[in-house]
Amino acid sequence: MIVTSAVRHAAAGSAALLFVLPVPAAIASPVAPAPGAVSSVGEPTPPAPHHVDPARLDRRGTQVQRLPGAPEVPSVSALSWVVADASSGEVLAARNAHRKLPPASTLKALFALTALPRHAPSERHTVADSELTGIGAGSSLVGVKEGYTYKVSDLWNGVFLSSGNDAVHVLAEMNGGWESTTRQMQEKARSLGAVDTHVVSPDGYDAPGQVSSAYDLAVFGRTGLQDPAFARYCSTAYADFPAGSWSYGIANTNRLLTGADGVDRYPGLLGIKNGYTSNAGNTLISAARRGDRTLVVSVMNPQEGGGFAVYEEARSLLDWGFEAAGRVQPVGSLAPVRAKAAADPGTRAVSATRRGAGKQPVETVPRAGAEVVAAPARRSPEAESTGPSTGLPLALVGSACAAALALWGWRRRSAHRA
Repeated sequence: MIVTSAVRHAAAGSAALLFVLPVPAAIASPVAPAPGAVSSVGEPTPPAPHHVDPARLDRRGTQVQRLPGAPEVPSVSALSWVVADASSGEVLAARNAHRKLPPASTLKALFALTALPRHAPSERHTVADSELTGIGAGSSLVGVKEGYTYKVSDLWNGVFLSSGNDAVHVLAEMNGGWESTTRQMQEKARSLGAVDTHVVSPDGYDAPGQVSSAYDLAVFGRTGLQDPAFARYCSTAYADFPAGSWSYGIANTNRLLTGADGVDRYPGLLGIKNGYTSNAGNTLISAARRGDRTLVVSVMNPQEGGGFAVYEEARSLLDWGFEAAGRVQPVGSLAPVRAKAAADPGTRAVSATRRGAGKQPVETVPRAGAEVVAAPARRSPEAESTGPSTGLPLALVGSACAAALALWGWRRRSAHRA
């Protein structure tokens, strides 16, 4: 009776343990579905992310990765250009994207990103004579006069529509002064990953060492479109500019926006900024929307076709971008790498991730579009043992079963001897 009771208790305990034990992961986990397959719960497997070579845009010449059926990239004469998706930041195609060239008044886009948030549009300012000193000879002007009082919104219309260097000088003084604004613009460019830009004159006037790139200009344009005030100013075709007791009309010098001088307006154009100096040639940042897609295009210094060629080359690149969207693989990105800023904005930012004592920090360069892929973290022995362990309960079940069989065998032998 004692043996029979022991056998029964051992069997009952073994069965109970089998019911409560967690199922080993190797048994419970289903076989991973093949890429693109649909799982049993009806959720598709996420597509594998495509790899973007961050160094591709550093190469000379035209960079594009066409898929079957994609149109040919148009042949344009600009020294440098970029076509990008304004929403995702993906660069669809580019030529000499990081070539450093004088930007002319397209640099005013960076000026706006820096100074526009500092003052409310309705704020009024009376211009002092000192604020209009130092304007370069031959500069484009909107007609700001000392002693006149202007709303900040009037001054920004002067910047975006007439490309007025006089309006830039006044706003820069309101922003802390010419030199301070120059430093702020440089810091802003670096924070956006625009490392090709060197600011000397905030209005874009030719100055020794002042350069940018088609890549950086596209970054400035894309960033500006995310600010409603910037987007409103850059897309304004016509406005009234005050002159004391009266006002006069001003028109945007971006011919793609106004259709002036025989240049056809571009459908869906959002504007942004054009420029010209004798050193830079013609430069342009344009953006346009078609359906649910917005593209940004930057063009620097066309070599053929005269003064309006920059608009026609931008037009052909926009047309190509809308037609090719979804049929090319990106060759880069305008999105900045989120890294902790170093003390010197021009230096490399170092991002350190702790993965145990003695590990070295991982260094990344905060250039926009540089893809940072983190390697999978290796699991430590402690991490391996943090889940529920099945070894001990299985051992207990085995011991209980063995004991039950041994008792059952001893009982049978005892019965035969009796």
